[in-house]
Amino acid sequence: MKQAHCIFQEDDHRWLAIARDATKPGYIIDTNEYVIVDGEEALLCDPGGIEIFPAVFSALSAECDPTKLAGLFASHQDPDIISSLALWLEFKPDLKCYTSWLWQSFLPHFGGEDTTFVPIPDPGMTIKLGSLELQAVPAHYLHSSGNFNLYDPKAKILFSGDIGAALLPPDQGGLYVEDFSRHIRHAEAFHKRWMGSDRAKRDWCERVSRLEIDMLVPQHGSIYQGADVQRFINWFAALEVGVLRG
Repeated sequence: MKQAHCIFQEDDHRWLAIARDATKPGYIIDTNEYVIVDGEEALLCDPGGIEIFPAVFSALSAECDPTKLAGLFASHQDPDIISSLALWLEFKPDLKCYTSWLWQSFLPHFGGEDTTFVPIPDPGMTIKLGSLELQAVPAHYLHSSGNFNLYDPKAKILFSGDIGAALLPPDQGGLYVEDFSRHIRHAEAFHKRWMGSDRAKRDWCERVSRLEIDMLVPQHGSIYQGADVQRFINWFAALEVGVLRG
């Protein structure tokens, strides 16, 4: 089963990473879910697919009162991101779901109603959580046409969604990147195929390079921290994207 790992804590401000389910079926892609807690409120980033809802809910509940959940953040529309929406709403019907305005009429196919969704405009917006002011950072076309990262300036953590993702073999499933050169080989094919726009990639690299980032936390694979954050940005900036393997 998945477990929640505290990756940042300062007083009552925490980040939890829900990761590594060794018991999941092999035909389901592994995902990371992240919980941001500040005081009496929590936000769940990319809550995952319907198949893994029990594992995510159990892991979250072990470390955080799930009734504190004030909202969900969906970086984009993929099923591994948000197809569990109806189950979260069954638990807490007044949850808000922050997502690109582009998906306002698509995500209700997974659940919710008009008042469930808080549309994020293309330039991004501030999302308030407790005393925090989180920033929805544009990452359009990487890979989704309506795509956002989420930045916590207090913790200096960037939730990057599919950017930075790596499809790791079982023997390299650590929570943090330990050997960048070895790790990044498992990210290359994913980024070449799934990231469709070189211009969007360059814009993103320039945008996030202006942020203070201690940890870059992707939806798949291991967490980049310290110097590996800029190493990844530099690697991504130089990578040819929107191509088949090769």
